[in-house]
Amino acid sequence: MKQYVVARPLYSEDAFADEHEKIHRHHKTLRHHVKIYQLKEWLLSDIVSGVSTGLVAVLQGLAYSLLASLPPWYGLFTAFFPVIIYFFLGTSRHISVGAFPVLSLMVGAVVTRLVPDEGPPVNITGFEGLTSDEQRVMVAASVTFLMGIMQLAMGLLQVGFIVMYLSDTLVSGFTTAAAVHILVSQLKFVLGLVVPGLSGPLSIVYKIFVQIEKTNVCDLVTSILIMGVVFIVKEINDRYKAKLPVPIPIEVIMTVIACGVSYAFNFQVIYKVDVVGRIPLGYESPMAPNMQIFGQTAVEAFPMAIVGFAVAFSVAKVYSVKHDYIIDGNQELIAFGASNIIGAAFKSFAASTALSRSAVQESTGGKTQIAGLLSALIVMVVTLAIGFLLEPLPKSVLGAVVIVNLKGMLMQIREVPHLWRRDRPDCVVWVVTCLASILLGLDLGLAVGLGIELLTVVFRLVRFWIYEPEGVKIFRIPSPIFFANIDFFRGKLVEAVGFNPLRVLRKRNKALRTIRKLLKKGELQMTSALKELIRVEVEVYIVACDEYILEKLHSCKFFDDEVKSSMFFLTLHDAMLHILEKHPVNSENTKVCEKV
Repeated sequence: MKQYVVARPLYSEDAFADEHEKIHRHHKTLRHHVKIYQLKEWLLSDIVSGVSTGLVAVLQGLAYSLLASLPPWYGLFTAFFPVIIYFFLGTSRHISVGAFPVLSLMVGAVVTRLVPDEGPPVNITGFEGLTSDEQRVMVAASVTFLMGIMQLAMGLLQVGFIVMYLSDTLVSGFTTAAAVHILVSQLKFVLGLVVPGLSGPLSIVYKIFVQIEKTNVCDLVTSILIMGVVFIVKEINDRYKAKLPVPIPIEVIMTVIACGVSYAFNFQVIYKVDVVGRIPLGYESPMAPNMQIFGQTAVEAFPMAIVGFAVAFSVAKVYSVKHDYIIDGNQELIAFGASNIIGAAFKSFAASTALSRSAVQESTGGKTQIAGLLSALIVMVVTLAIGFLLEPLPKSVLGAVVIVNLKGMLMQIREVPHLWRRDRPDCVVWVVTCLASILLGLDLGLAVGLGIELLTVVFRLVRFWIYEPEGVKIFRIPSPIFFANIDFFRGKLVEAVGFNPLRVLRKRNKALRTIRKLLKKGELQMTSALKELIRVEVEVYIVACDEYILEKLHSCKFFDDEVKSSMFFLTLHDAMLHILEKHPVNSENTKVCEKV
């Protein structure tokens, strides 16, 4: 076993601040990024990555439009406009911006609630004279615009920290439940059935079951074939990723083959297969959001804004750690807010990032968002020139592609046994969030998950552990101290010391027969617990305290002749060495508080 010996001075917070200058990070400008772009080393990699990602983005844009209950070509708009805006404002070099299946499904739930498959739409000013598809596009664009406003506002208000309340456990349980919703919603395309509405997954399964005899065999066989081939090749890509120069773009290959076969054998007419159909060339005129829809969808827009940001930030964080650069949560909120606002004006729906598409961008050698910009250009070529070639594509193929790409999210269920052994409160959060999101819907499920997580946070906040090595009492505080746990903290601190310092202080003053006189004159005041311990000659040291807290204590003039800043140390080890130097024989009257 390797051993390391580290020699350095003993540091209190004051000593460390005196010897080391604090470094402030500054945001880099667009001009700075242009200057540091390594043209020879990065350009070719970005081109290869951009083309590969663009082809996947076209296919996923079409597929995820079905989740949003919109005509397929609107997914191409989502793969173009938000990407362009993020290129200028985002801080991640590797994520691929565009449609995300969970967000698309949440948009679809709003769309079908206001413009259902059966029956009249909700009475909204502006729907007059529009077709059902146009009404749905207006709803999707408006809720996306509102989602973007919320993200932009949070970014400008510097509340990017909100993502820390969405733990990896909660996000994992939520996205697993969303994957179940997505899987069930795609069964109607795989089986070639007409299932109106986007109600709960159990309801959809029932509606499919009662008409299972109407299954389109051609759709079913095509879907099984596509899913089988794509799954096998994706496993090959994963197993041999170190040897393959780029992953095999199997979804794109199978889509091209399916288009050709469908066109050659006239699937739409002969086998009654539902195909993508007409894809208009070019972009549509921009559209202002509908204010009445804002009022109808505000409750759904907020969780969409949070989920879209949380997922994108989580993926961006993975790649920033892997490639050693920094991302800014608040700037990411601003970037996605602006992307969704401008995208919605041009009739795209909610944008975030998809893990599979981002993995393609990074694994094919993408170095910067130049790759993302090039992927948007590929999507633009399809939109302006060759989109008609995708018109014979069966929707069952798109459904099959969506289902295969759910593997990663569905396999997160394997985390449950590990969570149960490692951290049972986290396991409860995962299970409750997942079940609630499946049974109650994604928006209510997320709210339930947040509630359970906050309960576990409160449970952890009031737990303290006490360690008592010989000669020193160490009190470990693994959480912030605030109004909800201050009394509990004070009681546990007194219990750890073994006596009440305020009581001892009073008895000492009484023994000196001066306490009454001093109290009457106002020369003696009740003081805080740190000061109480010092008055009875118990030394107190605080270690690993947050730098922000220290700055606040200095600015509030907290320190005086009794409570000095020299009581703060960088680490527990530094404090222990200081105590042993000061009291080489006996350290029984020392109390160390460790804040972690």
